[in-house]
Amino acid sequence: MRLAERHEAFAALHRAGCFVIPNPWDRGSARMMAALGAKALATSSAAHAFTLGRPDMGGVSRDEALAHAADLMAATDLPVSGDFENGFGDAPEVVAETVRLAGEAGLSGISVEDTGMEPGHPAYAFDLAVERVRAGVAAARALGRPFVFCARADGVMNGTYDLAEGIRRLQAFEAAGADLLYLPVPPGRAELAQVLASVTAPVNALAAGPLKAMNVAELAAMGVRRISTGSQIARAAQGLIRDATRAMLEEGSFAPLAHAAPGDEIDALLRAGRARG
Repeated sequence: MRLAERHEAFAALHRAGCFVIPNPWDRGSARMMAALGAKALATSSAAHAFTLGRPDMGGVSRDEALAHAADLMAATDLPVSGDFENGFGDAPEVVAETVRLAGEAGLSGISVEDTGMEPGHPAYAFDLAVERVRAGVAAARALGRPFVFCARADGVMNGTYDLAEGIRRLQAFEAAGADLLYLPVPPGRAELAQVLASVTAPVNALAAGPLKAMNVAELAAMGVRRISTGSQIARAAQGLIRDATRAMLEEGSFAPLAHAAPGDEIDALLRAGRARG
């Protein structure tokens, strides 16, 4: 699929229905997800950092994130969106530059958080947070082709502001032109319903926290347009590394390895998911 077709397809996914966008962390996981039916992929800053032996939040530079995204784009024919934390800078003009670079790299979208990378992940002041989104949207429009700008309100997840403030920010982000709105890990289903009722733009939900107890059909029925997995699949893989290694070294047991997929099945998925162009 040519890049232009990827961008068109990605934008179309956000106009109707509900889809799951899994988050790979390398070429192999991207190809497996593509072969298993994913319609689009998104990077995960945490999952990428794990591959480099670094912690989440601020563990990856902008250049590294762009190179990683390019690697995933080369692996499959699917559109890819970039999880680019706070846009790799506080100032609105830095967010705009990150959007421009993401567009030049061939990404079909980007998500930008409203919190800094310092310890405690402090939320940007309301006016600055909105201006950052406005600058990012302007840069996205200047690309002259479909590019989905996702504005995130992360303060509820990080404990730096409450749901009412998160909704106020999402409404302002929508007014500033954001294509997609995202408040990660609301306390529960009722709070997600409040988010959905408060805006008209498409909403992304993260399959984490209390929302993991729901399924795709339930989230779609509520009005969620896109469901991301963030670092959850990568964390599941990390959990298997932990459990299998602990069982072998502490208990002398290989029982967790029973979950290993057959090599020929993995090989087939890798072949089926690779880019054709």
